[in-house]
Formats: sequence, C-alpha cells, structure tokens
Amino acid sequence: MKLIHISDFHLVSAGETLLGLDPAARMDACLSDVEQFHPDASLVVVSGDLSETGGADTYEILKSRVQRSPLTIRLMLGNHDIRKNFAAAFPDQMAENGFAQAAIDLPEGRVITLDTLDDGKVTGRLCALRLAWLKEKLDEASDRPVYLFMHHPPAKVYLPALDLFGLAEPEPLFELLKSHGNVRHIFAGHLHRLITGNWQGIPFAILRSTNHQTALDFVSPKTTNCFEPPVYSIILADPDSLIIHIHQFAD
Repeated sequence: MKLIHISDFHLVSAGETLLGLDPAARMDACLSDVEQFHPDASLVVVSGDLSETGGADTYEILKSRVQRSPLTIRLMLGNHDIRKNFAAAFPDQMAENGFAQAAIDLPEGRVITLDTLDDGKVTGRLCALRLAWLKEKLDEASDRPVYLFMHHPPAKVYLPALDLFGLAEPEPLFELLKSHGNVRHIFAGHLHRLITGNWQGIPFAILRSTNHQTALDFVSPKTTNCFEPPVYSIILADPDSLIIHIHQFAD
C-alpha cells in the first residue's frame, strides 16, 4: 500500500505571494510530481493549512487543482483554515458531524484523518464529539493497523516556539490510541519541519510545508521562517513494515 503525505499549502489569493513565494505554484508542482511518479498511490492526504487566509477564493484555487488530478486526495484542516469556507467548496470532504475527517479502509489497514482545528486558535483541540467519533472508528478497525493523520502534533518536539501551539490536552487522544493497540504511525504537519520519533510508544512523522519552513531553534520562544526545500513523503505499508521516503520535489 502506498500513501502520499503532503502538508501546509498556505494558499493566498491569486496574484499574491507569501514570504516572496507563490504557494499555488508550489502546490501545483508538488501534485504534478506525485501524479507523474506515484499514480499508483492508494491515497494522498494533505494534512491541513490548505489556506493561509481561510478565504473562499483560496479554496476555489485548491478546488480547481484537485478536480484536475486523477489522484484520490483527502483534504484536512489546520489552524489557518476557515471551516465554513472549506465546507462550502468541499462538502464531500466533510463528515456528517460537521468536521473534516474520515476513516478510509485500504488493503493494509485503516487511514483515519482527524480534524484538530479549534476555530480561531493556533493550538489544536479535540472536543468530546471528535473523540467519540475517533473511538468509534478505532473500534471498527478492530485489530487492523491504523494510520492516523492530524494537523496538530499531539506532544512535544522540544522546540520551544513550536511546542507552544500543538494539540491542547492530548491525554484522551493517547488513551484511545493505546487502547486500540495497533496504531502504527501518526502523521502531522503544522510545524513546517521534518521531525520523527515516537510519542508514548507510537511512531510519528511531521512534515515540512510545500511553501516555507520554520528554523531549527532549540532556544528562542519565537518562530523564524526559513526556506529549506519543500517536500512530500511516500509511505509504503505492508504487514511487516512501514517505510517513509521524503522527497524534495522542487529542486
């Protein structure tokens, strides 16, 4: 099973730039690269901050590009996104409970995309409704492997500026994940850095943005933007292994 993970498009209005870069051009370059080299991907997940402003026009830019793609693409929300504008453009990406999340069954397990947007806030949150939904989807998975995607990382990465705005109150999430017992990996975005490790025994991978990055800084409480190459990841899962390749598509 092949999955593609992309994160943090940060789209702006047509003709505008962000930090001197064109987010829409970078999004197009990323998706074009995936379409050329990974047409066999079972699923592409874009883990939030689709828009920089949350403006309805930015979601129309995204919609136009996604509709031209032969890939199966699952879109998620981040703190820069505005839920009502996204839902107006992508009603098919919304769950019945009003959140942009889904459980997708594939040959090698279940992919769960979890909506962590706490409207109007930089930090993420999981309300009782989302936790109940997650429990239901984990229970349905039974002993099958689960691959969890979320925008906000649910635990520290020991970068002071970035640890300020992860997922608030993550303990109930980890209780659910550990109770399932076969959550093979957590995939996140939000921090605009490549970071891997494990949280409470569950492996994780955090991805760079397709636009701009944050500097590696173990001291400062303030973030600094930088321009490390944008990437996406190729995830190869089978019963005995999980392999993640990081591809710098732009150069």
